[in-house]
Amino acid sequence: MSRTNTESDAGTMISPMADLCPYALPAAEVADRLQVDSQQGLSDQLVLERQRLYGANQIRSDEASSWASILFGQIANAMVLILVMGMIVSFAIKSWIEGGVIAAVVGINIVVGFIQEYSAEKTMASLRSLASPSARVIRHSQTRVVPSSELVPGDIVLLVTGDIVPADLRLVEAMNFEADESMLTGESLPVLKDPEASFSSDKEMVEVGVGDRINMAYSSSIITRGRAKGVVVATGMQTEIGAIAASLMASRSKVRKPTPNKKGRVTSRARAKAGALTATDSVGRFLGVNKGSPLQRKLSRLAILLFAIAVVCAIICMAANNFRSNRDIVLYAVATGLSIIPASLVVVLTITMAMGVKSMVAQHVIVRRLDSLEALGAVTDVCSDKTGTLTQGRMVTRMSWIPAEGTYRVADTDDAFNPTVSNMTFHAIEVVAADSPEKEGQFQLGEAPAATPISEEIIDPHAWARKSLGLRHLLDCAALCNLASVFEEKSQDLADKLTGKWAATGDPTEIAIQVFAHRFGWGKPTLTTGPNQWREIFEYPFDSSVKRMSVIMESPEGKERKVFMKGAVEKVLAACDTVLVKDASQEGTTTVKLDEAWADKILANMKAMASTGLRCLALSTKHWDDEQVRPEDLEDEEVAESDPDDDEKSDVESTNVVQPPRKAVERGLTFLGLIGIYDPPRPESALSVAQFKKASIRVHMLTGDHPGTATAIAKEVGIIPDNIGMLSKSTVDSMIMIAAQFDRMSEGDIDALPELPLVIARCAPQTKVRMIEALHRRKLFAAMTGDGVNDSPSLKKADVGIAMGSGSDVAKSASDIVLTDDNFASILSAVASGRTTFDNIKRFVLHLLAQNVAQAVLLLVGLAFKDSTGLSIFPISPVEILWIIMITSGFPAMGLGFEPSAPDIMSRPPHNVQVGIFTLEMLIDTVVYGTFMAALCLSAFTLVLFGFGDGHLGEGTCNESLGEACGTVFRARCTTFVCLTWFSLLLAWQMISFRRSFFRMHPKSKTPYTQWMRDVWRNKVLFWAVIFGFITVFPIIYIPVISSVVFKHAPISWEWSIVFVASILFMCFVEGWKYGKRLFYRRRDRQTGFVRSETLDDQRYDPTQQDC
Repeated sequence: MSRTNTESDAGTMISPMADLCPYALPAAEVADRLQVDSQQGLSDQLVLERQRLYGANQIRSDEASSWASILFGQIANAMVLILVMGMIVSFAIKSWIEGGVIAAVVGINIVVGFIQEYSAEKTMASLRSLASPSARVIRHSQTRVVPSSELVPGDIVLLVTGDIVPADLRLVEAMNFEADESMLTGESLPVLKDPEASFSSDKEMVEVGVGDRINMAYSSSIITRGRAKGVVVATGMQTEIGAIAASLMASRSKVRKPTPNKKGRVTSRARAKAGALTATDSVGRFLGVNKGSPLQRKLSRLAILLFAIAVVCAIICMAANNFRSNRDIVLYAVATGLSIIPASLVVVLTITMAMGVKSMVAQHVIVRRLDSLEALGAVTDVCSDKTGTLTQGRMVTRMSWIPAEGTYRVADTDDAFNPTVSNMTFHAIEVVAADSPEKEGQFQLGEAPAATPISEEIIDPHAWARKSLGLRHLLDCAALCNLASVFEEKSQDLADKLTGKWAATGDPTEIAIQVFAHRFGWGKPTLTTGPNQWREIFEYPFDSSVKRMSVIMESPEGKERKVFMKGAVEKVLAACDTVLVKDASQEGTTTVKLDEAWADKILANMKAMASTGLRCLALSTKHWDDEQVRPEDLEDEEVAESDPDDDEKSDVESTNVVQPPRKAVERGLTFLGLIGIYDPPRPESALSVAQFKKASIRVHMLTGDHPGTATAIAKEVGIIPDNIGMLSKSTVDSMIMIAAQFDRMSEGDIDALPELPLVIARCAPQTKVRMIEALHRRKLFAAMTGDGVNDSPSLKKADVGIAMGSGSDVAKSASDIVLTDDNFASILSAVASGRTTFDNIKRFVLHLLAQNVAQAVLLLVGLAFKDSTGLSIFPISPVEILWIIMITSGFPAMGLGFEPSAPDIMSRPPHNVQVGIFTLEMLIDTVVYGTFMAALCLSAFTLVLFGFGDGHLGEGTCNESLGEACGTVFRARCTTFVCLTWFSLLLAWQMISFRRSFFRMHPKSKTPYTQWMRDVWRNKVLFWAVIFGFITVFPIIYIPVISSVVFKHAPISWEWSIVFVASILFMCFVEGWKYGKRLFYRRRDRQTGFVRSETLDDQRYDPTQQDC
């Protein structure tokens, strides 16, 4: 499909290449027209100008929630519907005041809910844009990862396997580059790209199909193989995929289609079934039971249950009054039904979850799925990669051992990219020789052996390389078998002026190796430009299954071709037959057979380097000719040849090139040496691991590094316990494993291990999946980190998939959360935030439901208070109920959603996700608090009415107006209302902690008698919500018309003493209940042998709910 020049969005312009055919122009000409240098990229200022000019790189979508759908969603839930029904009933029986108040409450609930959810939707939309597919670009001579939406025409984009193409690109460079363009062309096979392909000048004006434009990469295509660099030629709706999106007018249908029978006919029964399913789906969406996060759906089902209970309560009210159609009886039934509904629950939940998601952004965590908020608090095990997550990802080559030379040491390298700043020494010994007992203490993590008597400082590295043949061979391999670029930046004003600042693009490991080659003046530019122009013929990219990379290079004279390989030491050794060593004259080099003795020596040196925390890679080489290909190599590997007619089919001028089988290329090589790269742990990693242990969360390191390197880093950050020497051999062996050993074990063998491995080295993608499965079989809740396309299965399999911000787009799509800084400490922050959000939801749900229980019990028991006509008298009026539901309970509940993390949030075990927020303890607390509140309110009503009053309940008018006989009833009702209001407000403060005393939230506080004041002031939203609730009671009581006509109560005087006494009794009861719970759990802890922290707060270990 070809792109048409559609009208651009307001405020944007069509791409500068829209009127041209970038696939018909050479890449250099396209870059020139877009005014960009393919090595340095666009400047920041030019990017901003083009963003204003061309707009965001986004495809317009109608999937985002509109304001109308959000507004409708505020009405379409059971809690609001019962308010609407109460309003209708009130108006029907001409209770204008009650109906008007209910209408106002409905309006306020809808407006507040709409504002908050609309804001939350905007927040989530912005976060989704942050977590959307990103792009690696070169800007201002630096490689950066930016959101795809920020790309502009002219941006230089780098693509590797697993990436999603972020915009339409004209390819500049490519190596073994294939893209899946099935979204555009429908072709299931990946397309091999060729940036050098050009179209004949006499055919430039002929339309070429998208599938034939092999020098282009189109937006939304998935890179299946290789790497490439391209320049953006179209963004947003101007891309090919944008043209398709613009042509799609049909919206997604929510109507179920009838299923044909075996004869292919659609029967009337099938149509009826499809119609019924469509109706139930609509009702489910209307009530919220089949949309939203699991917690939202659970609360929506709770709302339906409460709706049913409300109907039952209303029927009980009618039955208690013999189903008389009296206006007051109907109003009482409506009030009882309303009392059981926490109308503000959904709104408060939305706000709390939105705030939880928003707070995580500041901690470099982007939540892609709301489900993960609840799941994060339940995580029991975290499986993390090492490089860039536990470590800094700023790799530097610290050491190199060359059998033909000795050991090279690099020190004083503050700038990882600058090859001109370092202190290099040469040691004419092996690495393992410096690890002898007499040298003990000279090894430090990340450092090469200290200088020995047989060492020499390298003053002129380039001259040293020219005289050291063995070093030159290794540097050739290090520089040429390398995709990274290291260069000195040029001035933006003067193109030929160098700034003195060094930059690099590429993988951190390859950058470290390339910088090492540059230190000797033997970098890739030196070898591939000028008279020494090595030319790359084929590339065999790094693959997690083979753990090595190879290239075939052609010599400057074109007389020979050489294979250069680098990779994991074991994998490279498996491909080598010989070792490069010094010859008899000690001036040249020769090769000797790689026998068992040499293999042991190489591995011993590798282990010596790895034991210091260095990541070891091996380098090798050999001469290449096509005669090395065996017939069986062709059978094992599919070799794709160009069709002789391809030029005519695609109008492309290309050459027929056959890539040799990888199996033939990667055997019979000569071992050159080892390179040791140091990636220091992040300073915060050790503290984070310790915090995870304190939170009863195990940390596992799953890395592709050597076991020695992995073990050294694991010890430093604390993943491996300090007392490992005191543990049994079987336990130690199960703690540290190699992936091959773990993969050979059956599920039964893994389950029989005393403990799952804490460190798995040489890890493959399938190993991660098996680890997650093993954790699940032990009923554990696992989080897994990943960044590559091969990590997608384990990210999906994990309960919480955590992708790295610098990782592939495929990995991000499979994840639940994304770490924008790739920092292990951010996982700790995410878990803490998830636990805090979960706690806050429990706090306000308990607060709201306890209040509803109190009102329902109060009204149901209050049915016994009947006047002389047999009519039940309201202990609390309908408007008072609505006020408590929306104002007294609603705002403090919202404040509880803002409660900061408890001091012990990471000192307690994870919660059980199967149980969720509705634990047995919470359900009991809800009933106990609600019942006691109702009991105190009934006591206050009874005391005012019968203890100090005349006990006269009127003659059928005390539910309606303040007459001469209803003064006592109205004062008793006011006293009950104030009691219930204050109980609700005080309960909100008590809910800060489920078990700790309100006055002793911090037992070790230096100011124990005033600490509660600081705790109350800490959450200012809750503080002012409670103060507002206390203050607003007084105008409601003492403004005449509002008091007697609207709220149906009368001002009180001496009754305040009852309110104060009841409030003190309520606080004493809650404190006593909490104290009883503390005693109960302490006794159970002693019986189960569980030892808790002295500062442990609410969510204590419960053997019936935890498996930790």
